[in-house]
Amino acid sequence: MRTNTRNFYLAPYLLWIVLFVIAPIVLVVYYSFFDVEGNFTFGNYEKFFTPVYLKMTLSSFWYAFLITAFSLLVAYPAAYLLTKTKHKQLWLLLIILPSWINLLLKAYAFLGLFGTYGFVNGVLKFIGIGTQQILFTDFSFIFVSVYIFIPFMILPIFNSLEELNPSLVFAARDLGASPWGAFRRVIFPLTLSGVKSGCQAVFIPALSLFMITRLIAGNRVITLGTAIEQHFLVTQDWGMGATIAVFLIIAMVIIMLLTGSSRKRGLQNENRKAV
Repeated sequence: MRTNTRNFYLAPYLLWIVLFVIAPIVLVVYYSFFDVEGNFTFGNYEKFFTPVYLKMTLSSFWYAFLITAFSLLVAYPAAYLLTKTKHKQLWLLLIILPSWINLLLKAYAFLGLFGTYGFVNGVLKFIGIGTQQILFTDFSFIFVSVYIFIPFMILPIFNSLEELNPSLVFAARDLGASPWGAFRRVIFPLTLSGVKSGCQAVFIPALSLFMITRLIAGNRVITLGTAIEQHFLVTQDWGMGATIAVFLIIAMVIIMLLTGSSRKRGLQNENRKAV
């Protein structure tokens, strides 16, 4: 009886997985074997390994790495300071709140801020630097991307810091560790699971950015997400777009497996030390 009840409650979940996870992936793989004229072919996969697409793949991983790295550099100190503030939950809510705003609206807001006659150039002109070309640059693309993804990096790190036993830090300081030494040997290793979760939450969607590359970078930055959008909506080559999506899915799964297994090993090591 208990088994039947459990299976009954699992049915909606399994149906959701089949319809919205497995079925779309199967369709993407299916379309990847057809060319623009609808003929069955392996040519899309051969084309993916040409220098043009390999360079695009490396570029996507490079920009995703930069976005993740800068997000981590900003998020970790911010999360650490949040744990020390009085109204930490309120400040955390204010940081998460922008993520509830539509991505397109935020992108258009930065078009106004970074434009030739925008607020940032107005400030630069006022202090004597003069008008600068900020939009359609690598800087604007990375800055806006970091702004969009920063809440997803702060939240898991904040949770890890909140779960950290403060007596361990006090013990390290009592044993003569400097503030930097306590951070390097105690705080950061024990919050590494949160760092890995945040990096996963930022790196994977950063691989497939396409709207920001068009609006903020002016298509100067070409990523796998941009290529998929172009093939599906512009060139109508669904087969090549699906092929790129297949490799993007494979890359995401590999990243999730690597970070997931490393988090499990880290938790096992921490449990052994605690015992």
